[in-house]
Formats: sequence, structure tokens, C-alpha cells
Amino acid sequence: MVLSAVPAGWQCGPQPQPVTRFAALGDSVTLGLGDPMPQGGWRGWAALLAGSLAPPDQVELCNLALSGALIRDVAHDQLPQALSLAPTVATVLVGMNDTLRGKFDLTAIATDLEEIIRRLQHGGALVCTGSLPDPGLLLRIPDSLRRPLARRARAINAVLGQLARHYDVLHVDLAANPAIYDKRMWGVDRLHPSERGHRLMARLFGAGLAGRGLPLLALPDPEPANPEPSAWAQALWMATKGTGWIVRRSRDLVPRLVQLAMAEWWHGVRGRDAGQPAAHQAAADQPAAHQPAAHQPAAYQAAAHQAAAHQAAVDRDAGPYPAVLRGR
Repeated sequence: MVLSAVPAGWQCGPQPQPVTRFAALGDSVTLGLGDPMPQGGWRGWAALLAGSLAPPDQVELCNLALSGALIRDVAHDQLPQALSLAPTVATVLVGMNDTLRGKFDLTAIATDLEEIIRRLQHGGALVCTGSLPDPGLLLRIPDSLRRPLARRARAINAVLGQLARHYDVLHVDLAANPAIYDKRMWGVDRLHPSERGHRLMARLFGAGLAGRGLPLLALPDPEPANPEPSAWAQALWMATKGTGWIVRRSRDLVPRLVQLAMAEWWHGVRGRDAGQPAAHQAAADQPAAHQPAAHQPAAYQAAAHQAAAHQAAVDRDAGPYPAVLRGR
């Protein structure tokens, strides 16, 4: 006797493969600027990574990133959208724009980052964050102006690192990878990755996900597939897009950088120590150990702890270090 009844809830035949829902949160880097497609539009590292996660019919990429986004924009605008998607994987790469603004509130930044990571993880996503490369090294500005930007990036990276440990999320330390500072990885504006740079970032995030047990089809090819923009196209972009950014930042960031550089010089002349809390000093020092020695400021190479105290003194816009960096 053959029983043909199928138990309730069972399905006969091939079962559909689960769909990987990938939400990408961030700024213009995640949006894909610097990786133009021949037919128009941007691709970027998030799209390249999505192609590694699963076949096209088994992965859904929702790129929520916006050009110019700050960390607070991700927390207030992009996070609710991401949560509504119930993503399987969620990446958060943001903060560079925060380092390039005149006002820098580290306590608010830390609060927003924790909210983003906590709620994404609570929603069931495998959360991935990435550290920020030194913006001064990318822009190749004088050391006196680079150091305040480097301190801001290291402060955000310290928050990200501490949150990654606390919530056990995947953290890709982009800043510690020497290849990220290769000039071929960046576009003409030195702030957005080239196609080669986007491919490197996709490979680093992909390798991190594979290390967490997520099966990948294959890592993206490291070599560009599209012709590089011509010198004329790059010059045109700088004239039509980049110049506006430079003007805006010249009004906002440059006066603050000059102020911080002068304060640093004045502290150096007077030899005055800040007397900031030890936790602030240790947190400021922490990210430097993760950077390639060739990219660490000279002060850190010579005397990391003393430099941390000095840097805390002159970068007063950071305010007291948030609780996330004082341990839990």
C-alpha cells in the first residue's frame, strides 16, 4: 500500500533557496561614487559584495547610503528603513564626513553608532562595520592639518572597535590595511575609492563574512573590469563637482583645522600637558596600534601614551570620552 498523503506544511519537489537580504548603510563611499558604470550610474563595493553572497536570484541588495551622510543621518533616516527590510546582512560604513565637519561631537557619534549596531543586531542581521582610513593621508595635506583629522578618525575607530567587541559584530579594520593607502585605490578627489579601491573593500568585507561562516560564491576580482576615467573626465568632475565640495569645506572645516593646528603648536611651545582622564588617553591611543607603522603619526611612534595625552588636550571639540570607551 502506498500512502500519498503529504503532512501539512510539507512541500514536494525542489525547495526554494533562502534569499539573502543585504542592507548597506553609509555615505557616498557605500553609494558607489568613484566606481562608474559604462551605462551610467554607480556600482561600488556593496554591489560587488552582494554579487559574492549568492546568485542574483538569491540576494536582494538595498543600498540605503546617501552622499554626504553623517553618522546621525544613518541613525535617524537609514536605520529605520533597514530595520523594515529585516536584513540577513547589514553593513555600516560611515564617519568620514563627520571628521570633515567643523563641529565634532564624539559623545553623540558614539551614541548613534551604538544605536545603529544594537538595533540591527537585535533585528537579526549579521552586522558588519568598517574603520575609517586616515583622511589626512588620503588628502595628502600638511601634517599640521592632518593630525586633527587623524585624531577624529582614530576616535571614531576606537568607538567602532569597542562596540564590535561588546556586541560581537564583524569589524573590518580598513585603516590597518596598507593597501588602502595605495593611491591607485582612490579617485581624483582622494576621498572616494576608484573601482580598484571598491573591489579591495568588497574583498575585505567578503573575507570577513567568510570568516564568520557565511558561504560566499567567490570574492570579487581585484582587477578593474571597466576602463579608468580619462584625465579629461576626472578634470571635468573636479571642476563641476569637486570644486563645490572644496568651497563648502573651506568655509566649514578649514578654519577649525587651522584653529586646532595653532592650538597644537601653542601646546607644543608651552610644553603643557592636558591632564585629561587616563581613559581618554588610552582610547585615543588604541587605534594607532592597529595602523601600519608607516602610517602612524611620528608622535605615536616615539611615545604613544604621552602623545595621546597631548592630542586629547588640543582637540577639545571631542569633549569627554563616551561611556562606550570607558569599558562596561
